[in-house]
Amino acid sequence: MNDQSAVRTLTVGDTRLTYVVDGAMELDPTGFLPAVPATYWRDHPEALTRSGRIAASVGGLLVERGGRRLLIDAGLGGNVLSPSLGVSRAGALPHTLRRLRVPPESVDTVAFTHLHTDHTGAGFRTDGARVPHKAFPRADYLVAAAEWDPFWRREIEVGAPSWDGFMVPMSRVLRTFGDGAEIWPGVTALVTPGHSPGHTTYVIAASGGRHVLVFGDAFHTPAQLAHPEWPSGPDTDTGAVLKARRTLLTRLLLPRTHAFAFHFGDQAFGRVVRDGTGTARWRPDPARKLLPPPIRMSEFHG
Repeated sequence: MNDQSAVRTLTVGDTRLTYVVDGAMELDPTGFLPAVPATYWRDHPEALTRSGRIAASVGGLLVERGGRRLLIDAGLGGNVLSPSLGVSRAGALPHTLRRLRVPPESVDTVAFTHLHTDHTGAGFRTDGARVPHKAFPRADYLVAAAEWDPFWRREIEVGAPSWDGFMVPMSRVLRTFGDGAEIWPGVTALVTPGHSPGHTTYVIAASGGRHVLVFGDAFHTPAQLAHPEWPSGPDTDTGAVLKARRTLLTRLLLPRTHAFAFHFGDQAFGRVVRDGTGTARWRPDPARKLLPPPIRMSEFHG
């Protein structure tokens, strides 16, 4: 858990999933997870890096099936994490795609779980032009209406992306959807608000009755699976987060259900199971390593 994610892939039924890693973060246990008791970290030193932070990664999840490609979220890009929340280095997503031999033009849909900077960073680019344009030129750009509207009205400040670099160009191309919408063949939206107003989980239906839940930032660390009452610092509505987590845990514990977690370090793919005490735990899936982490925070430690 205490390392950033490699670029890994997992095939579930007829669907191939690849974590296109954009960069690395180390989350401050106090600043990012103030509700987690200090005793938890003392009892679980393996959950921390040698700098005393929580290893996390940022990037996008590439979903491939039937000759089509969907990208869920777009990493941190040129943004940085607020110092009160931790440290970060990112911007490798285009390079990672090139190494995977995935041309940006081959992605037909980009769907955002929510509009925070660490999930939208590589969505648009300038390439020297004055006006930002889509980094994935042939893709539809999708976000839940319940997420877009408050950000567009500038009601949300924490984690909000650049107005000119993301919000304005996004306003020209976006398609919004509601809860339960099918946003891509076999992929439906489950709006799970709390972390942000319209935070969305994507439910991928694969062959053989299997499902994959891409739950965005509903959980930031596996510890929150066992303790859903522990919110994260950037959550906008802690009561709604708890409700969303209870809904998700019910779904995650169903048979043939896998999950993807953006910020779980090098165990992004997994399943939620109950241990001998009935407590929900994260059991990583054996996802195949394609490339090493493009950026490691350990490279920047003094």
